[in-house]
Amino acid sequence: MFGRSRSWVGGQGKSKNIHSLDHLKYMYHVLTKNTTVTDHNRNLLVETIRSITEILIWGDQNDSSVFDFFLEKNMFAFFLNILRQKSGRYVCVQLLQTLNILFENISHETSLYYLLSNNHVNSIIVHKFDFSDEEIMAYYISFLKTLSLKLNNHTVHFFYNEHTNDFALYTEAIKFFNHPESMVRIAVRTITLNVYKVDNQHMLHYIRDKTAVPYFSNLVWFIGSHVIELDKCVQTDEEHKNRGKLSDLVAEHLDHLHYLNDILIINCEFLSDVLTDHLLNCLFLPLYVYSLVSQDQSDERKINPQVSLYLLSQVFLIIHYQPLVHSLADVVLNGDLSVFTMQTEQSAHKSSSNAGVRRFTKPSESLERSLEMSRHRGRKRTQKRPNYKNVGEEEEEERGSEEGLEEEKEKAKGTEASSKASRTSGDKEEIEMVVMEKCRISEVSSLTEQNITDEEKSAAAARSEGQKSRPFLDMLYNAMDCDAEDYQALFVLCLLYAVSHSKGINPELLERIQLPVPNQERSSYSQVLVERVIRIMSQAAQPDGKVRLATLELSCLLLKQSVLSGSQCIIKDIHLACLEGAREESLHLLRRFYKGEEIFLDMFEDEYRGMMNKPLNVEYLMMDASILLPPTGTPLTGIDFVKRLPCGDVERTRRAIRVFFMLRSLSLQLQGEPETQLPLTRPEDLIKTDDVLDLNNSDLIACMVVSKDGVQAQRFLAVDVYQMSLVEPDSKRLGWGVVKFAGLLQDMQVSGVEDDSRALNIIIHKPTSNPHAKPVPILQANFIFADHIRCIIAKQRLAKGRIQARRMKMQRIAALLDLPVQPSTEVLGFSQPSVASSLPFRFYDQSRRGPAFASVDKVPGFAVARIAQHNPSSASSTSLPSSGPTGPADSVTASSASTHTVTQSQTDAFIWSDLHCIQGLAGKAEGACFLCQRMTGTVESGFRAPCTRNRTRPGA
Repeated sequence: MFGRSRSWVGGQGKSKNIHSLDHLKYMYHVLTKNTTVTDHNRNLLVETIRSITEILIWGDQNDSSVFDFFLEKNMFAFFLNILRQKSGRYVCVQLLQTLNILFENISHETSLYYLLSNNHVNSIIVHKFDFSDEEIMAYYISFLKTLSLKLNNHTVHFFYNEHTNDFALYTEAIKFFNHPESMVRIAVRTITLNVYKVDNQHMLHYIRDKTAVPYFSNLVWFIGSHVIELDKCVQTDEEHKNRGKLSDLVAEHLDHLHYLNDILIINCEFLSDVLTDHLLNCLFLPLYVYSLVSQDQSDERKINPQVSLYLLSQVFLIIHYQPLVHSLADVVLNGDLSVFTMQTEQSAHKSSSNAGVRRFTKPSESLERSLEMSRHRGRKRTQKRPNYKNVGEEEEEERGSEEGLEEEKEKAKGTEASSKASRTSGDKEEIEMVVMEKCRISEVSSLTEQNITDEEKSAAAARSEGQKSRPFLDMLYNAMDCDAEDYQALFVLCLLYAVSHSKGINPELLERIQLPVPNQERSSYSQVLVERVIRIMSQAAQPDGKVRLATLELSCLLLKQSVLSGSQCIIKDIHLACLEGAREESLHLLRRFYKGEEIFLDMFEDEYRGMMNKPLNVEYLMMDASILLPPTGTPLTGIDFVKRLPCGDVERTRRAIRVFFMLRSLSLQLQGEPETQLPLTRPEDLIKTDDVLDLNNSDLIACMVVSKDGVQAQRFLAVDVYQMSLVEPDSKRLGWGVVKFAGLLQDMQVSGVEDDSRALNIIIHKPTSNPHAKPVPILQANFIFADHIRCIIAKQRLAKGRIQARRMKMQRIAALLDLPVQPSTEVLGFSQPSVASSLPFRFYDQSRRGPAFASVDKVPGFAVARIAQHNPSSASSTSLPSSGPTGPADSVTASSASTHTVTQSQTDAFIWSDLHCIQGLAGKAEGACFLCQRMTGTVESGFRAPCTRNRTRPGA
């Protein structure tokens, strides 16, 4: 144990093991020999710092003596000494990079305490780096963010000095809150949130008293400046050519709101009060709300009403802090212009500079200046902190020029700071007085509204709305007029939706003006709102309507929230009649575009699928910057169809279909009626993969399915009214089959294979709700049959089945639109069932045994050989097609002279006979039926036997 002594001073020789205490001693020896940075030893020092970092990370997990040596030799002082020599960007970058890696990988608290001791880390934080270098800036802010992740109740004391009121990690970080690089701004927000989450009262009091007001005031000004820039971008981009910049500005505003919400949900009362005061009085009210009614077009600090509505919607959708959003909603829905004039008049007597309290104004001094004044108040000497603007100024010049001025300016601004503090407290008192006055008014009105009927209450609410001046609410209702366009109406609907769904707004405020509150029982609703919403629906159903689909869907949402109370609908008859009138108008509009073509069927089903699969999400809608621009009708902008006007007959047809769907669904829901006609193909009625079906007496064709990647599988092809299926025998039950694939006939493409007359290439596309998207195949394979006769039969059967399926659906659409349904006609020789017949797809439980595919589209040439009933001596007989639940079916008993005998192996557990009428199909032989002769035009020698079907010829 004591055989080999170790000395801290030893280790001057290079160790073979780079991860060891001896190697750290060698690195220390290198640092002591190279205390001055030169061009010759710069690379050596960088490699030495890297090696020391690796050893420290290794020692954190394996050897605690490594940190003992590092602390005893005060090796961090060497790092700081290298930085202070201004050794160039290369050394600074490498040092910041290694420090970042070091603190990221340290896991033990003891090791972290070693590194943070002696205050060397704070000295590195306040070092004057050249922040004009982007790489240095990136590594520096990343280093601060890494340190902030290590903050807790214990480590915060290494950064916050309670005696000197210094918190370099926080104050140096927030100086970059408005850095031009977005990644730096995001890192600053992360650092501040990590600081605010530390539950240390002394530190939080310091932030509130020394940094909160200057930081939040400058942050609010920075956010407002971005908003004004966003508004200018909207005004100058009428042709949708600058959407990239607009999208970046909208994304930046969303980031700001999420950051503000993250601060507020920390529930730090010290910070939330200051932040709420600045947001309300310096940003939301004077810039967002005041722009709704301001007529002063020359005011540069004013934005367009549609931009204001858009941004307010984002505020209510993202921020849920109750004191903030409730006060803001109270002003928008219940306030008047006195919220600005009262504050101005009350504060006018204090000082001329403070006359406009609720105005969007620039702070009197920069954040850096405010922090320096706060930090050095009461101290003799100052030291300027770095930001990205000070590029390598000499420290001696700064101290000489500013040291004398600081004391004078400190005295001059002492009174200003005190007046600012008193002004802040005075503003809070004034806000509280306004809120209390409004609460008294609401209490008096609530007492008078008791013990009256619902009709009297709604009438009283209407009278109160008419008597009280509510310019902001009146602006919202007036902006819902869509006679010319729905530019502002869409934002008003979004704002009302966001306000009604905000968790921070007291429901009593919404009930006072009868706005809908989700999932709450009510007996009355706002007639003004409902009438304007129904008017939007009626305008959307007009042929020349300028209402976008997103606006119509939002109108439907608000109407349902207004008139649905639990499971009951409280809509009045007159409003329901108006809604029915709008639905009838949409029906007439769709009839104008109805065409009995395949493209109409595809559009009809695509629009219904899109409406059901992609309902409108207001949160996502308010993230889209494209709706800020005036509504356009060209698809070249790339704007989603529901957010723009239609272009061309095809898009007008799509729009008419979607309007019809929305108003029909709304009408049925309000009347409590179920939907029985849509969709045209219900998923529960379709055959699905792995379904087990009874396939006795069914027409099947054996084939080899070769997929695109070369995988082969033996399957049986079966065709129903709407679907084609690939099945294989069920090993458990005779006569039953397991579905391995099922696809809609209407989405199928069938083509022959050039080199093989026995093969077909079949592609079935996946149904999609986007008509512009490239179709995705769910099946793409070659089907190889036993001979070319079976191949021809399968191709004809699939092609005719596709035509029949599409025609049946078109008849259902005609019945839905109250159009005359054409009588059933034959589709290339196959009769059509009526539209009112039962659904063509069936499920078969384990007890039922019936034909699964003995349907109306049975192709002549197939004969089902009944093994149990095979009788060579029986006479040939023909049974005419008989109607049944699944349509007419052929029942054929073949005679001994015209039927091939079928033998069954005793080892087969399942046999499906697909004997074909080869005699009739091979040529026009004597005895061939008329249908078989019509299907083929070639004569093949060797087949002269009469047709097994023995159908009656024309004229016989």
